[in-house]
Amino acid sequence: MKARPPVTDWATDFDHMHQDWTQDPYPIWQDLRQRCPVAHTDRFEGAYLPVRYADIREIAYDPAHFSSRRIVIRDERLPLVSFPPITSDPPDHRAQRAVLLPLFTPAAMAPHEAAIRRICRGLVDRFADKGTCDGAADYAQEITVAVTAMLLGISSDDGDLFRRWLNDLLVVGTDDPALVMRTHGEMAGFFMKEIALRRANPGQDIISRLLEARIDEAPLDDAQLVGMVRLLLIAGIDTTWSALGSCLLHLATHADDRRRLVADPSLMPTAIEELLRAYSPVSIAREIVADTEVGGCPFKAGQMVLLSFAAANRDPEAFPDADKVVLDRAENRHAAFGLGIHRCIGSHLARLEMTIALEEWLARIPEFSLAPDAIVTWSAGAVRGPRQLPLVF
Repeated sequence: MKARPPVTDWATDFDHMHQDWTQDPYPIWQDLRQRCPVAHTDRFEGAYLPVRYADIREIAYDPAHFSSRRIVIRDERLPLVSFPPITSDPPDHRAQRAVLLPLFTPAAMAPHEAAIRRICRGLVDRFADKGTCDGAADYAQEITVAVTAMLLGISSDDGDLFRRWLNDLLVVGTDDPALVMRTHGEMAGFFMKEIALRRANPGQDIISRLLEARIDEAPLDDAQLVGMVRLLLIAGIDTTWSALGSCLLHLATHADDRRRLVADPSLMPTAIEELLRAYSPVSIAREIVADTEVGGCPFKAGQMVLLSFAAANRDPEAFPDADKVVLDRAENRHAAFGLGIHRCIGSHLARLEMTIALEEWLARIPEFSLAPDAIVTWSAGAVRGPRQLPLVF
């Protein structure tokens, strides 16, 4: 990714790819809420940034003015690429979402708990006696790659390839349109081969289940199949990897919370929700397709809007002590999994992975911290999470 020009004023020149946002966005959002709760930039061919929960929620529930056909803000607009249902608007969205929902219910995910636990234990075994590891690269990302590959019925041996795709699409490709389109083509070719294998020899994996699915009594065509599987790979790996990495970072730097969770495992469900709220990884875009007004600010058709669910979750009007992590927070209607018709289908899987991953880690490594002089690096763009997390124990 190219060096980003300096931001002159976050209210009139915001850039969510800038290193100041990537490293520490919280002061930026706090400042904007006080003086300009809907920021705008001429970058990205024009884009808006609401930072209040209420405004973000209103936009997320208004597909008539805010289309999902573009969900990533880039320096220049690219040809539309379909990732149904997340890039679909009504009326197509409902039927496409209905295909995926049964595959990700709590009941559908429960049989995978033992396998996920084995994956996590096996990873911890690799480094538990070494006294050090990279919590992001050695643990968080390895879990999500292995689990997503297992559910799709593809080989986790291609993990490096999957990670490169994610980086090329969501980070490097923000200012390299040719790379984005090449990556889309590469992914389509990969998954078309996997789809052909399932047609010849179906199994119980998600790709096989999608081949059985019907919309208006017709099977999904190749474009729909590739788009859905491509979405599941990206969403299944990057978002949960980022959220889990942030959990480990918080526990490494907040000994009281870590020890409290170790001493009282019954806190885990509310702790997971609170850590998701406090460190939500996802910002998603909408394309404005009709002039409208939100929060007293006009939104012009043809421009983009960035919905930072992390900013929504740090809004003190929506959450008391919004910048404080409260492991037993009782009221927690956070937006980490999105809002509106596109709320994350895989939320039950993400919670299951995060819960098991933290349980297995804390059972073996209850005391850990950041390595001395550690440099924590973060991903930039649509998904923010630790990419380098040196830990000692």
